[in-house]
Amino acid sequence: MSLDLVLTNAQLMLPGQGLTLGALGVKNGRIAVIAAHGADLGAAAQTIDCGGLWVLPGVIDPHVHFGFGSPETDFETEARTAALGGTTSVLSFHRSKDIRESCDAARDRGERQSCIDFGFHFGITSQLHVQTLEEISSRFGVNSYKLYMMYKGAAGLSKGFTDIDDGLLFEALRATARIPGAILGVHCENVEVIPVLRDPLRAAGRDDLKAWNEQSPDFLEAENVHRVCYFASKTHTPVNIVHLSSREALDEVRRHRRRGTDPIYVETCPHYLFLNDESPAGPYAKVNPPVRGQDDVEAMWEGVLDGSITTVGSDHVPRKRETKDKDIWAASNGFPGTGMILPILLHEGYHRRGVPLARLVEIASATSARLYNMPSKGGIVVGRDADLLIVDPDLERTVNPAELQSHADYSPYEGMTLKGWPVRTLVRGRTVMQDGRITDDARAHPGGRFLRR
Repeated sequence: MSLDLVLTNAQLMLPGQGLTLGALGVKNGRIAVIAAHGADLGAAAQTIDCGGLWVLPGVIDPHVHFGFGSPETDFETEARTAALGGTTSVLSFHRSKDIRESCDAARDRGERQSCIDFGFHFGITSQLHVQTLEEISSRFGVNSYKLYMMYKGAAGLSKGFTDIDDGLLFEALRATARIPGAILGVHCENVEVIPVLRDPLRAAGRDDLKAWNEQSPDFLEAENVHRVCYFASKTHTPVNIVHLSSREALDEVRRHRRRGTDPIYVETCPHYLFLNDESPAGPYAKVNPPVRGQDDVEAMWEGVLDGSITTVGSDHVPRKRETKDKDIWAASNGFPGTGMILPILLHEGYHRRGVPLARLVEIASATSARLYNMPSKGGIVVGRDADLLIVDPDLERTVNPAELQSHADYSPYEGMTLKGWPVRTLVRGRTVMQDGRITDDARAHPGGRFLRR
């Protein structure tokens, strides 16, 4: 067999085996052969000597918001910032008044612009979305959805959402349960209590990141987690608690898991594993749910180690610095981060805490592939897509927004030096990033594919 690409002298992260010195061959965008070190794989159109560096499966980021920065160009810029940090597939949230009328255009834009592969989750914000859920799932190949408890009542009206309440949550759970393989993600914060805590803080003149945590504390997240898990147990619906941030909320998931048999998945984010509410990033680290205290950071790592946490997603939102250069109450929510998942997991998890590399790869890639029905992704296995990262675990880089190529021109991590970066990113065997820059070929011919799930 004539191969398109061979990687030699590589420490391959193989499922169940860990780092294994060997070689790998790629044909037609898929892994065709995995061989022992020094094996002769025959002629290949291209050979890369990895110099003993790690070769890891590409990161799958299951939580990005492309289109919230520059709707017409986000798939171009944000796919590039993803690839720079080792993210090779993303799932982006798509929502509109009627998804039947908007999804084709969004998918086509992504296929024109993205240099990495992508799929969608659908945002459920109305009765119409519930009523058409089976239709849009089948038509567009999407098996995962998100409901925003954050947008109930007055908070929802400010965004133009009028239908979000516990009734819509229950109906969405029942509709999801009827679709084989589907999963409902939920943003958990009790927005009805937040003003009771927020208004006195503002009146007292508080303008700090810790105040943002105090206005939406851990127990308001945990209360909503209970509500979602309880309703899900009555409808027998697989649910995913997205961007979970606190010990109390994670303990609530553990309690429900002990009581029932229906699956409850948990996603956390790199910022909840790395930043706390005393971060000097200030409003640049404003997000919902808030970054918490250091005890909650420790709790997230405990969840990674004991398996309570299923996946890691960035919650990437690529807005401009000018939307953050305000007080904590007026600054925009969210920040960019899809290309930071792997560097943070390696720096904080592998190097500082000694978290096994295999566990980090599991939550960054393999579990998302299983959970979201992407059988060609998530591992270095013969037959799967050759989404591969050549990683230098000892490479140190200082985060500089000017080098990240996002529409966003800031980062809550800017100025921080992190240890462990990819030096080459391959999507289906094609190099899209090398030595910190997107290749000319990937710029001219992005080549990203829509992931129908």
